Amino acid sequence: MATDRLALIAGIRTPFAKAGGALAAHSADDLGAFAVRELLARSGFPAGEIDELVMGCVAQPAEAANLARVIGLKAGLPVGLIASTVHRNCASGMEAVSTAHAKIFSGEAQVVACGGAESMSNIPLYFNKKMTGLFGRLMKAKTGMQRLGVWAGFRPAMLTPIVGVQVGLTDPVAGLNMGQTAENLAKEFHITREMQDAFAVDSHRKAVAAKGRFSEEIAVIPAGDRSAMVTADDGPRDNLDPAKLTSLKPYFDRLAGTVTVGNACPLTDGAGAFIAMKESTAAARGLKPLGYVRAYAYAALDGARMGLGPVYATAKLFERTGLTMKDFDLIEINEAFAAQVLACTTAFASPQFATKFLNRSGAVGEIDPGKLNVNGGAIALGHPVGATGVRLLLTSLLELRRRGGGRALATLCIGGGQGAAFVLET
Repeated sequence: MATDRLALIAGIRTPFAKAGGALAAHSADDLGAFAVRELLARSGFPAGEIDELVMGCVAQPAEAANLARVIGLKAGLPVGLIASTVHRNCASGMEAVSTAHAKIFSGEAQVVACGGAESMSNIPLYFNKKMTGLFGRLMKAKTGMQRLGVWAGFRPAMLTPIVGVQVGLTDPVAGLNMGQTAENLAKEFHITREMQDAFAVDSHRKAVAAKGRFSEEIAVIPAGDRSAMVTADDGPRDNLDPAKLTSLKPYFDRLAGTVTVGNACPLTDGAGAFIAMKESTAAARGLKPLGYVRAYAYAALDGARMGLGPVYATAKLFERTGLTMKDFDLIEINEAFAAQVLACTTAFASPQFATKFLNRSGAVGEIDPGKLNVNGGAIALGHPVGATGVRLLLTSLLELRRRGGGRALATLCIGGGQGAAFVLET
């Protein structure tokens, strides 16, 4: 990694809202455009000095091919500004930042706006192959009788939809959805239902307590029907009753499972963005950055155990940088599932895991619980998959700044069997 760090000059995000809720009428490109507009308005950075826009998105809408370009134009960026969309499943927002890093340090650009957007409300339902086949035959039919013959083969079952979000959250190679991979980790690491529910309650408690702090990173946005303003994340629940969590039935393994909708992250809509440049460029311009990306790493593993991605990516990051877990003041692990985070904390501290899976002679490092997800996480806030990486970086940097500076590790698991880890400094 370059010694001249990547400076994140300013950052902003929308509130995160549960799918089907307050932001459901906004498309992913609308959410992203709002975030970019607010970023420029709050920072005062001239749009004409941005060289490129890079945005992450997982379920890119068909009506907004190259989502980043649509976002840029809707946000009022110059027509001549190039834009590209990146995709690394749950790390798509982080991928946008690391892509900005690559473009800036290669000399391809000086200033890059980067971020992520996701409208999980608007991931569509699809016709199945039998129904699309029927439509195809109808298009080829040339006479009324031929069309009637095609319709004679219609059966009501052909209208059974394919749920896009369900397909997207399923690894086609491992043949498991993300919740099933969390169940794998719960069994492997002996993580009980009680442990998961307790973690979920704690996530909500910390997120509720952090509401005022989150307001620093959130740009208020009109609800889709313009009836009200959405001012805060709608996921955190004050005084969450642990008994209600206990009453929930397992969702992914109904017979013997422990993962429920209460100890997993909800489907969510949201967006966020940064302005990025070299540390030296910021200094030359007299700008005071929000913070810096010192280094980052991505790693891959078995998709059936994808939730352990943070351990693999962090181990790789430590090998590159010489850092250890003790060098961090804050640690953010995205809360896709309580079982997944708890499995990661166990694996991080395990010499046996490090030897068997990471080719290390010692554990990656034990995590101080007082440093982990101090403002709660995705179980409370939600996980708009294309934007979550941006929130992890933004939340971490702002919390470091409130504490007078320091260093944070921001990491997440990635569907399909990958992990991402970033070193942040202020």
